[in-house]
Formats: sequence, C-alpha cells, structure tokens
Amino acid sequence: MKLSRIALATALAASLAGCAQNGYGGAGPKQTWGTLGGAVAGGLAGSQFGGGSGQLWATGAGVLLGALVGNNIGQSLDRADQQYLSQASYRSFETGAPVQWKNPDSGNYGYVEPGRSYQSRNGGYCREYNQTVYIGGRPEKAYGTACRQPDGSWQIQNG
Repeated sequence: MKLSRIALATALAASLAGCAQNGYGGAGPKQTWGTLGGAVAGGLAGSQFGGGSGQLWATGAGVLLGALVGNNIGQSLDRADQQYLSQASYRSFETGAPVQWKNPDSGNYGYVEPGRSYQSRNGGYCREYNQTVYIGGRPEKAYGTACRQPDGSWQIQNG
C-alpha cells in the first residue's frame, strides 16, 4: 500500500511539473525539480495522516501543497539567471559595448549586444539591442529597445 502511495505522489508530481513555467516559455531545471521534489515530499508527508479515503485526500493535498512550495523555491533560484541577464543588460546599455554573463550555479549564460542609440519623441535616450541566452545549451534569441528612465534605470519597450 505504501508503494502505491509513493507511485501516486510521483505521478501527480510529474503532471504538476509540466505546469511550471518560466520567462522563456518552459520550466527551468531548478523549477521543475523543485516542483517534483516538493510534490513527492508533500505526498509522502500527507500519506502519514488519516486512513482509507481520508489518507488518499491527505496524500493529494500534500502533493499539491508540496508542488506549490517546491515550484516557488525552484523559480526563485532560476531568478538568479534573470539577475545576471539584467546586470549584463544594464552594463551593455550604459557602455554601448557587448557584455557576456554566466550563472555558475545553473550553467546558463548569454550575452547582450547593444545596437544603435537614439532620442525618442519624448526626448528620452533609447538603445536597440540583441540578446542571446543559452538555457541548457540551447540558444534563445531576442531583440528590442530599452529606454533610460528619469531615475537612471532602463526599461524594455513593448512592440
């Protein structure tokens, strides 16, 4: 019976991990493993309570709660990649020079290449850019425009 509860927790965890999303259109490895690990641990913990159908409900609730907590932990760890990219972008926009970055923990890396700069209609300073981010060795490319804000930060423009 305990083996079937573990199998149930693992199956639910795997289905929940498919729902995890990051900013690049898929779950990051830390987010996926966080979801899976949290769901399995939560399901195992939940299976220790109640009996019969009550135990099944407790297992299911443990899986859901564990997946949610694990997903949030994994997502926040993947935010480190976003922080590296953000810092590289800022340096590139400021200097007008290409900037590379790498997260030694995740192994993800990339670069930002600034393009032409110009003054926007409202008088602000803007710069076009290209960026490539390698996630799991696969490149994700993007391009756009960033404009300097009155506080000195850079804001990515839509469209």
